[in-house]
Amino acid sequence: MTMNGKDSDVIILGAGLIGLTQALTLAAHGLQVTVIDRAEPADLQDPKNDGRVSSINSASWNMLSAIGLTEKLEPHGCYIDKILINDGLKPGKLDFTPDENDDPLGVMIENRLLQQTLFDAAQAHHGIDLLMPQQVGQTDRGDHQVFVSLDSGEQLFAPLLIAADGRGSAVRDAAGIVMAKWQYDHSAIVCTVTHEQPHGNTAYEIFYPSGPFAVLPMRDDDQGRHRSAIVWTVARKDGPALAKINARAFQAELMKKTGGFLGQTELQSDRATYPLGFHHTSSLTAERLALVGDAGHGIHPIAGQGLNLGLRDVAALTECIVDGARTGLDLGDTQILARYDRWRGLDNLMMSAATDILTRLFGLPGDTSSAIRRFGIGIVQRIPPLKDQFMAEARGESGDLPKLLMGDLV
Repeated sequence: MTMNGKDSDVIILGAGLIGLTQALTLAAHGLQVTVIDRAEPADLQDPKNDGRVSSINSASWNMLSAIGLTEKLEPHGCYIDKILINDGLKPGKLDFTPDENDDPLGVMIENRLLQQTLFDAAQAHHGIDLLMPQQVGQTDRGDHQVFVSLDSGEQLFAPLLIAADGRGSAVRDAAGIVMAKWQYDHSAIVCTVTHEQPHGNTAYEIFYPSGPFAVLPMRDDDQGRHRSAIVWTVARKDGPALAKINARAFQAELMKKTGGFLGQTELQSDRATYPLGFHHTSSLTAERLALVGDAGHGIHPIAGQGLNLGLRDVAALTECIVDGARTGLDLGDTQILARYDRWRGLDNLMMSAATDILTRLFGLPGDTSSAIRRFGIGIVQRIPPLKDQFMAEARGESGDLPKLLMGDLV
């Protein structure tokens, strides 16, 4: 790399799950991509760095298949064959069970394994240049190109800059993109447990006034013990204390929340706590800039769709860029960016609004609120077309789908 500058087709800020997937989808179509991240490569690949587990819906899995990653991921993933939803432990449930010939509803993957797989693939790809650890000193988005200077003195040029640098995105703020945001009075406690009874590849979502409690199926461990991930939403003030009580007391609390349907549970990982919030930008684009993932939107994990929403951004932006390149457009052209913003703006807003409403609806205390929720659950349970629509949403197969989410390169 020369000191007088390096040209790429696209520069991506951020080498997390979304940034690396964006790099790989663009490189799969022959584009040259530079990815910048301030993290040490070893930190990104450290298994202790992230104890979270993600639900990759069927559409997102199709995209990972199209770029050649599912063969490596499948041995570590656990298919979700059913979703069960309850209002507390009261009678009446909503179950989403696909027909025998249908795809699973998703695949549970540990974030650290997904991150490692994406990083290895990006590192091996001749069309991707990973610059890590590197700090961005200055960005300048001009009429004809984007200029990025690094603290190391290197200078980079490209027609387009993609911000995949998370909810605290500095380049988004510098571009003056307006963002609505608020904090929920919630924290999520995330951990992995082993349990006596098999989970049957079922994801459980149990709603309590204090917040949703999710049990997400994982592949059995090397000793054949059944495993699940717990995402327990609690009042923000209670999060730190619950994360620190001794393991026996914590396990007793888990038994109360599950009603013991998985038998005895045993904590297998550290407990991490994450404060929960909402943010949504007024636009996903500015001059020669596109936002993907948490840089543009962040939602409550109540529906488990945060990562999938970002992966939908990736698929749509890739299609807009590749189609633009084939018609000879400058990759930072306003036509490309306007198409992406239109395509993803409404879908992101609708999902963000829906999760916010669900969070508030299921957080209402009292028997009357509970009766209304169970009435709604009963209606969906009894009307097959409505249920099918919810399953299509869970799979990520509704709406105007980019080709990558159907498993095809653009």
